[in-house]
Amino acid sequence: MNLKKTLSVALATLFLIACNHKQFVQKNNTYKNGVVVTANLFASEVGSDILEQGGNAFDAAVAVQFALAVVYPRAGNIAGGGFAVIRTAKGESESLDFREKAPKAANESMYLDENGNVIEGLSQTGHLAVGVPGSVDGMVKLHQKYGSLTWEKLIQPAIDLAKNGVRLTKLEADKLNAYRERINKVNAGKNNCCYIKDTEFKTGELIKNPQLENVLVRIKNQGRNGFYDGETAELIISEMQRGKGLISKEDLLGYESVWRPALIGKYRDCKVISMPPPSSGGIALMQLLKGAEEFNLGQYQFGSLEHIHLMVELERRVYADRATWLGDPDYCSIPKEKLLSDEYLTNRYSNIDMNGKSDSQDIKAGNVEVIESFETTHFSVVDKWGNAVSVTTTLNGNYGSKVIVKGGGFFLNNEMDDFSIKPGVPNQFGLVGGKANAIEPEKRMLSSMTPTIVEKNDKLFMVTGSPGGSTIITSVFQNIINAVEFKMNAQECVNAPRIHSQWLPDKVYVEAGAISPTVKNELQNLGHAIQEQSRIGMMANIVINEDGSLVGAPDTLRHKDSRAIGY
Repeated sequence: MNLKKTLSVALATLFLIACNHKQFVQKNNTYKNGVVVTANLFASEVGSDILEQGGNAFDAAVAVQFALAVVYPRAGNIAGGGFAVIRTAKGESESLDFREKAPKAANESMYLDENGNVIEGLSQTGHLAVGVPGSVDGMVKLHQKYGSLTWEKLIQPAIDLAKNGVRLTKLEADKLNAYRERINKVNAGKNNCCYIKDTEFKTGELIKNPQLENVLVRIKNQGRNGFYDGETAELIISEMQRGKGLISKEDLLGYESVWRPALIGKYRDCKVISMPPPSSGGIALMQLLKGAEEFNLGQYQFGSLEHIHLMVELERRVYADRATWLGDPDYCSIPKEKLLSDEYLTNRYSNIDMNGKSDSQDIKAGNVEVIESFETTHFSVVDKWGNAVSVTTTLNGNYGSKVIVKGGGFFLNNEMDDFSIKPGVPNQFGLVGGKANAIEPEKRMLSSMTPTIVEKNDKLFMVTGSPGGSTIITSVFQNIINAVEFKMNAQECVNAPRIHSQWLPDKVYVEAGAISPTVKNELQNLGHAIQEQSRIGMMANIVINEDGSLVGAPDTLRHKDSRAIGY
């Protein structure tokens, strides 16, 4: 069976089983002057409008980030953090780290009881789970360095959305209902907030958020000080005191996002530009791509036993390295050059057996399980000049810590769970870590976010990224190899069914339709434990055609509200 037919069958199965629809019509999202791809229609519209008004990709990214805080509260945020990878029209690149930090009062044993055992849920729900937010400072720095329109113009669309209200899609109503009881419990007594209801949220219901509107007005008028100082900061501190959280006024005033050199790698005839630590995404992605090239992954049929088995074996080793070596580079020494060297990786992959499964226990000891769902969000932007930005931002879990700032109308993150709260103990995504990612005051927690830009023949080729906790890295990896090895177009890359493996737990997660029954049996005969997932990742792709046209590819198969909008 040829690649196109194999992919067609797999996608049909994925569509019918996982999405439960009868047909799918994909708009040809090809544009001449600029395109924005996000997880939400309203946010994509905001970004596209900024581009049409003469703004550049970085202006649009700022506007989208604040709009998402209103229209996509489970992951869009002003009290979370993230990473941005940028490439200017001149071909210059760098990255912006606006990852959250541990409060000054944090310590390595803060989630352990007197016997040294982890207190279940303490790092995931409630005030103690919250890291010092970085999103607002990050957007301020992005605008200061690369913006062209006024700050006020970029914040106003989010203010208008909060004031006038946003009608809930079915997807967002269902998600709010799924978490409604937990949100209500954590926020008892805050009955004037739009996210707290005794009755279910309805599709089409108009949600206005005057509290968030006021916060956004302060950010519009005062910039960084509108969040980290003054009235908004006092609301955050009061909320911390109410729930015995750790973030202080000093923490807020002292937070700074950081410009870092982008991580640059080569794959086939492509230049890959990704995020360095404290994201693990860039290093892990480069390791996976080097392995794919070394084993000539493209020689195998898409979805075949060899294709899936090889990806799993590469991923298992890369995630073991992640757990051992990676953390905040300001607090630990990361052997980046060694981890990415040909000599190291050739040796690392030398024991891969195409006729047998490696045991994760032999790679490194441990045993964990994935225990909670995830939510992050990614958006990609390219403008008419060729500037590009890839941004992944998060509260960590759905609605973060579930804590809403009283009087502020926004959710706080639960990023402290991304630290290694105890060596060998998994976070909510089943990821384990060691000393390199242990909790320390003002340290940034390790992340899997992998915003990435790809060049081909020195020209902008692809802007990509995904949410999905631990699955982000493998989703971006598969998206790139789908384009380069299997010659898929922008939408085919996004739609193609995905698999994921992360060393521990010793399983292979597959979307419905990702592998045929025959390949599943063959993988199991090799010793792989297969577990179906309803969704792995959610790409937001932009591909630049040879003629310079821009193709936006949203992941509507997995997330119906995703949109690519341009002009």
